[in-house]
Amino acid sequence: MMRKVVIHRAGGYERLRVETAPDLAPGPGEVRVDVAFAGVNYADCVVRMGLYASAKKYVGWPITPGFEVAGTVGAVGPGVDASLLGAEVFAVTRFGGYASQVVVPRHQVFARPSRLSVAQAAAFPAVHMTAQVALFELAHPRPGEHVLVHSAAGGVGSALVQLAKAAGCHVTAVVGSSHKVAAARDLGADAVIDRSTEDLWARAEALRPSGYDVVLDATGVATLRGSYAHTAPLGRLVVYGFHSMLPREGGRPNWLSLAVDWLRTPRFNPLDLTTSSRSVLAFNLSFLFDRTELLADGRKRLFEALDDGTLRPPAVTVFPFEDVAKAHAALESGSTVGKLVLAL
Repeated sequence: MMRKVVIHRAGGYERLRVETAPDLAPGPGEVRVDVAFAGVNYADCVVRMGLYASAKKYVGWPITPGFEVAGTVGAVGPGVDASLLGAEVFAVTRFGGYASQVVVPRHQVFARPSRLSVAQAAAFPAVHMTAQVALFELAHPRPGEHVLVHSAAGGVGSALVQLAKAAGCHVTAVVGSSHKVAAARDLGADAVIDRSTEDLWARAEALRPSGYDVVLDATGVATLRGSYAHTAPLGRLVVYGFHSMLPREGGRPNWLSLAVDWLRTPRFNPLDLTTSSRSVLAFNLSFLFDRTELLADGRKRLFEALDDGTLRPPAVTVFPFEDVAKAHAALESGSTVGKLVLAL
């Protein structure tokens, strides 16, 4: 019997229940991964709260969260080369990752690079593919451009800092607490702004009075207006999350606060975009799983960055599978650095 986390309806940490289910059998063109580690992402917390659009569209209730796993190939379906059995791999999945077994299409399974431990491999694909799409599919930074990265010590932010530096950009990293400053500097950031001790936008303007060529923002309503105001002419603001709208403790959304934040969220006027010569771009990777060429191209670029050392293995904190609620609470607290994974 396999084990998996099941959420039967939206709520707090108590909704994360470990249950058993029959072993999975892969169908044609599919692979079953016997999971050693499952990556934990902030999106999983949003799924638990019932606020994640693609979870509603593709799954509904009950749902097992999780976008990324690492382990070994335990079974293959018809049409998949049997020599893959026993191979050490990592995989991406549109939900279902918090489980001891995951079945996915063959093109979503990749050999584990030697530079990544099994735990690091489980922490790698979701955040690094998000960073890859944000930077190279949307923002297209040029060498010498100035890039501002919010939440720079987190999973996606850490990847963005490194990839932007490798692209020849000047990177300003924004972190939410003082203990994250050293981590952002260690990733290669040219300047670090600590929002807990500094006025974010006064410091950002002092560092770059003419504005930033690329601003990468997953914080949401707390920073979006300022991010747009500090985007330079011909600059690109890339939005890929709204973390500040969600709770930092308790695990339950405050619906009144959410409503107020929704009203406060900027609505970008096409006339202003035109006259200011700024662009606002946005995406959600979980809606793009049918873009197989996107996954393949992104994987190639990321693996090359790993091989040449411009992208380092992610910093990982491991939680026992049964402590999934503690992992969610830690992530929502905003205190974590790097990525969290569950050990099965």
